[in-house]
Amino acid sequence: MCGRFTLTVGLGEILERFQAEMAGDWEHTPRFNAAPTQMLPVVKEKEDGCTRELVPMRWGLIPHWAKDHSIGNRLINARGETVATKPAFRRSLKQARCLIPADGFFEWTRGPDGAKHPLRIILKKEALFAFAGLWDRWEDAEGSVIQSFTIITTRPNEKMAEVHDRMPVILHPAEESMWLDSQIQDPALLTPLLEPFDSEKMAFYPVDRLVNSPKNDEPACIRPLT
Repeated sequence: MCGRFTLTVGLGEILERFQAEMAGDWEHTPRFNAAPTQMLPVVKEKEDGCTRELVPMRWGLIPHWAKDHSIGNRLINARGETVATKPAFRRSLKQARCLIPADGFFEWTRGPDGAKHPLRIILKKEALFAFAGLWDRWEDAEGSVIQSFTIITTRPNEKMAEVHDRMPVILHPAEESMWLDSQIQDPALLTPLLEPFDSEKMAFYPVDRLVNSPKNDEPACIRPLT
C-alpha cells in the first residue's frame, strides 16, 4: 500500500514538470509527510481535453454515489488488479484518472527491537514523478463539493518485496499522457500501465521515526539517518 509520501518542491517546479495550469487560487507548501485525508496537489485533464490543471484534492477517494464522506478514509489506495471491476473505482478508471505528483514515499520495516522503522523510497534520477491515481467528485445534501483521489497499487518489484507485498504504481513520464487521456476508456488499454516500477531506478534510505506521526511535517522527516 501507500500511506505516506513526500512532495518537497515548490509550486512552480510542479507546474513545469507536469505542464499544468493552476486551477483557481490556492497555496501549496512543500510536504515532507503527506497523509490521508489531507488536501494535496493532483494533476488532471481539463474539460477541453487538451490541457492539464493542478487541483487540490482530498486523499481518500469518495465515490460520487457515497452516502457520506467517511468511506474515503478507507479508500486511500486501489488495487490495480481489480480497479476495473470494483464499484468504487471502475467509473473513475474510465473517466477520471489523474497524476499524483511526488518525490518520494515511505514504507516501514520491523527491526530486531520489534519496532517499526521507516524508509524513504525515491527515484535515483527523477526528482519528481507521478503516482497513477483516480479521482471523483462528491456532493453532500447541502451542496458542498469534495474532490478526492486514491493512489493505485500493484505487486512489488524485487526491492520493494523485501519491505512490503504492495507498492504504488509509478508511471514512466512517457505513460503519463496516455493515463490522463480521457479519450481512452478501455480498461484493456489502461491496466497494462499498472506494473511495478523498475527496482534498479529506485533507492531506499532510513529516516527518523518522527515520520510515524502525520502531525510531523518538516524537513527532518526526510533527513537520512546517520
